Amino acid sequence: MARRLLLGCSAVGNTLVERTREERGELVAITDDTGWASTLRDRNVATVEADPTDPSTYPDTATVVLVASDDPGQNVAAAEAARRRYPDAMIVAHIGTNPTAAQQDALEAVADRVVDPVEAVVSRVREATGVDASEEPPRLFSTLRSFSGPLLVVAHDNPDPDAIASAIGLARVAESAGVPADPCYGGEIAHQENRAMVNLLDLSLRTVDGIDLDDYGGIALVDHSRAGINDSLPEGHPVDIVVDHHPPRGPVAGSFVDIRPDAGSTSTLIAEYLGRLGIEPTRELATALLYGIRIDTKDFTRSTSIPDFEAAAALSEHADESTLERVESPSVSPETLRVLAAAIEGRDVRGSTVASCVGEITDRDTLAQAAERLLNLDGVAVTFVYGYMDGVIYGSARARGADLDIGELLRDALDPVGSAGGHATMAGAQVPLGILEEVSESESLPEVVETFVSGRFFEALDDAPTPPSGAVSEFSTD
Repeated sequence: MARRLLLGCSAVGNTLVERTREERGELVAITDDTGWASTLRDRNVATVEADPTDPSTYPDTATVVLVASDDPGQNVAAAEAARRRYPDAMIVAHIGTNPTAAQQDALEAVADRVVDPVEAVVSRVREATGVDASEEPPRLFSTLRSFSGPLLVVAHDNPDPDAIASAIGLARVAESAGVPADPCYGGEIAHQENRAMVNLLDLSLRTVDGIDLDDYGGIALVDHSRAGINDSLPEGHPVDIVVDHHPPRGPVAGSFVDIRPDAGSTSTLIAEYLGRLGIEPTRELATALLYGIRIDTKDFTRSTSIPDFEAAAALSEHADESTLERVESPSVSPETLRVLAAAIEGRDVRGSTVASCVGEITDRDTLAQAAERLLNLDGVAVTFVYGYMDGVIYGSARARGADLDIGELLRDALDPVGSAGGHATMAGAQVPLGILEEVSESESLPEVVETFVSGRFFEALDDAPTPPSGAVSEFSTD
């Protein structure tokens, strides 16, 4: 069986591992970075913590060698050592961060293929969107300067790190154009990590409550694209600017619209604007944007594009890693544990799909956390966790390795009675409870909600072009 060897690791290397893990042949990794070694072992990759340039640590045979650290000097040394050890192997090498011309020439001389994210970014964006990304920041600047008053930047309700960072970042771009801007949101910042992010980085956002829209010369939406759908604006209210990475349900109107479904996060686009316009982010903004990218791409393992890597690399020069670690390690709330327990206890398993009604909730962000956790069950490809609060049913879905688009699935199931949207691997929905709250004495509200939502969800799943297959291993909840 062919052996694949990973020498060194980085965000690029991590993505290579994720995207090739199902290929035939044993994968062995050698890295001197303790953090990456731990991450790789968590993915069941055989990992040796050692110098990747030392051939004495290499296995006896290797057919394909992936050289993937961020250090171009180390990559050259590792590629040269691998070529001497395995003359007939195919060597694919990441060029690293800021290589010299000599390092680039040396790598190209020894490797069969050199991966350079910076060189690839423009062609990749053009191919994905039909738009030259380099034209977007100047066009945004021109749009901002056309406003007669301040800009209101609206994140979606109950914003996640990507939405929070994008709102703050777009406000920074507006201010650099001489336009005052107020980032705002509706709902609550309830998730522990999200609160930690806002508090530790001292981010300033307003709530939509009490805002008079007539006081603003322009309205911008970030991380969503329709006013009144998952935000607190009046439905259909005119907007001037839309920056998002979620695929839109229909045409989106605005003076400036930049929607790139191939990007892993909206923070990626904001970081690109900052870089191309020569705006240096503050430590707090850089840290927030980097966290937004890492969360939405699940540390560069989900829906990740070359621009995501480029943005993260640029932001890392300004971000505060110690604060980022504190943001990523907050305490877990009792409500999160309760919802996760309820999701496990009430799971409805059909093939490789798990759906669970957790009843009444007090924090809708716990649904996303539960959906993520359930994906770790053996054999699970799709998860959907839902509950209700304040007269609304909220749901969060995740997919991994499933031959369907979970965002489209939720839209097919619940858009006719509420609103839903998202990506192929993550999506959310909300449906007004309405008449469902009028239950008979022989029924309970959780039972009515479960019957209604799960019925629509599994019906849409059955009608999907390629429903996920496989079996889920049952486990005891005792």
